[in-house]
This record gives sequence, C-alpha cells and structure tokens, in this order.
Amino acid sequence: MADKPGKDKPLKQDEIDALFQAAQGTPPASVSGSANASAPAAEAPAAPKRRVQPYNFARAGQISNDQMRAISLLNDIFARNLTHYLSVWLRSPFQVTLVSAEQIPFNEFIARIPDLSYVCSVRLEPLRAISVLMMEMTPAPPIIDLLLGGQGAAGQMRELTDIEEAILASVIEIICREMSAAWEPVGLSFHYEQRQMQTQIAHLMPVSEKTLCLNFEVKLEAAAGLMNIAFPAVVSNTILHRMVGDWTRQRSHNPEIRARLRHSLGKARIGAALQLPAFRVPTRQIEGLEAASTLRFPLSATVRPQMRVSGVPLFEAMPVRYGEHRGAQLGQRKAP
Repeated sequence: MADKPGKDKPLKQDEIDALFQAAQGTPPASVSGSANASAPAAEAPAAPKRRVQPYNFARAGQISNDQMRAISLLNDIFARNLTHYLSVWLRSPFQVTLVSAEQIPFNEFIARIPDLSYVCSVRLEPLRAISVLMMEMTPAPPIIDLLLGGQGAAGQMRELTDIEEAILASVIEIICREMSAAWEPVGLSFHYEQRQMQTQIAHLMPVSEKTLCLNFEVKLEAAAGLMNIAFPAVVSNTILHRMVGDWTRQRSHNPEIRARLRHSLGKARIGAALQLPAFRVPTRQIEGLEAASTLRFPLSATVRPQMRVSGVPLFEAMPVRYGEHRGAQLGQRKAP
C-alpha cells in the first residue's frame, strides 16, 4: 500500500544505524534494500584516539619513588656506619638515623635553617660541585664536651668559640669521610671546605635550583637535633644515573646523527672574557677615584690576563688587535 501524502515515512533499523554513524563521524556500512539480503559488510575498525596531556615543566627531573628508595637505602648504610664510628670515637652512645629524602628548591632549604646552627660547604669530587651541610646547634655542646674529656653534658645554646668551632669541624670531616665511603659505588667523594655564615649560604647555588635534600636525626644521651644535606641538581642527576645504571642501557647514535649534533653545537655561543685574576682593592682607593686617575692593582706587571670561557680559565692571553677587532693572543694553557 502506498504511503499517504503528508505522513512521515518510518525509518528502518539499518537506516537509523546509518544516521547515528554519520553523526559520530564514522562511515556508514553499506545498506541492503532487502530484508532477506546477505550479511552486511564488516565495519572498518575505528582509529584509536590520541590522548594528549599538558606537560608540567615544574616536574622536569623529578625523582621517582623507586629512585628515592634507592637513595634512601644508600644513606641508611651511611647512617649506620657513622653511628658505629662516632659511638666508638666519642666513647658514648651516638645514633644517626635517616628521616627523609626529598626534592625541594634551595630557597626552601635555606628557610628551614635555624638562626643558631652550624652550616658549612662540602665539595663533591670529581664533579667540583658544592653541597650544603647544616647541623642544628643542639648536639654540638655534648659532642664538644665529650671530645674535651667531659661526660657529654648538654650546654647552653650559644655561638661557638674558635676552639669549639675547630673541634666541631673535625667531626664534620669525619661525616664527610664516612659519606665518601658509603657513596663510593656512585663515584663521589666529599671534602669539607669551610663554615658558611647565614648571609653567604644563598650564594652557594641558585636559590631556585631544585635540590636533593637528605634529613638525618642525630641523637646523644643529652641532646638530639637534625642534620640536613642539600645537593645541587647536577649531583642528584649523576647519582640517579649511576645508581639506576642508565649508562648501560644508553645506545650510541649513528655517525650521521652525531655529526649533525656536533655541527649544531658548533653554532652555539657561550660567554668568554679576557680578564686579570681577581684581586682586592682598599675602599679608600675606590672613594678617591677621579677621571683620568690611575688605579694601582696589587698585581705584578708580569701577571698575564686569563682567557675565560663560561667562567673557567683556559689560557694565559694578551690583548691584541686583529684587523678592526680586538683579539687575544693565547699563551700557556691553564691546568684544569
């Protein structure tokens, strides 16, 4: 029977499916006009959807949980060795315990330093990097009292005298030696440099640099306190690569890629300077400077300037003229 004009024609199920597929952006399957037609053609598989997520640059270089556990295991060994050695050396119960290992900006590490504390710089070789060690002053009086033949009684919280500071520095040197022994598998050694005042700490590394901070608790019979060590990013990266063994899984690039990389690096510009070695000038000479006056340097006339690249002295050099430009005539190469 023919459909009456003006009345909507009902859709079949395969036509409804075709409309839905068109709305979803999938090509419709071929539709057969007969209900008794053969099985419809198989639909093409839908292309997998690409999942895009925003990248958080603040998490670049973030230490994973597995890597943090490996670091904690290494420093647990250091804490046990230091506990045993100092207990024998001080002839008194002494305990060092790893409290936590975390990644924090250096300015946050500085903010945690108490006003009255012992802060020193520690040089890490062969990276020539500087780490910062902080010890609260609470354990200092009993440690000093024990080393001077006392019973390790807790003393008053105050600034150290020169003799007390030298005694405590010997303890820090032992801490560095034990840490060097524990960190020998990653090829790093620790060398005590000097005590740093509160105003000097911020100059040891950029305040925004992400540091690896190790927090230890130091306990004696009469007192307890915290000892924190902050490592710059270059050290934490080296530690992770050597501990996890990434270097064994690195594949060397083919010669063509290496040649392109070398060519691209050859176009990079780095800072360079021709300058005299650093020296000190009395303030009164600076105050008395006038135009056309001569400032006498506390350097011999035989001292030659240095050619520095990115702050590293490479050659002794003399300023010369090279056509219409300034130049440097290189001399003896500086020892690394």
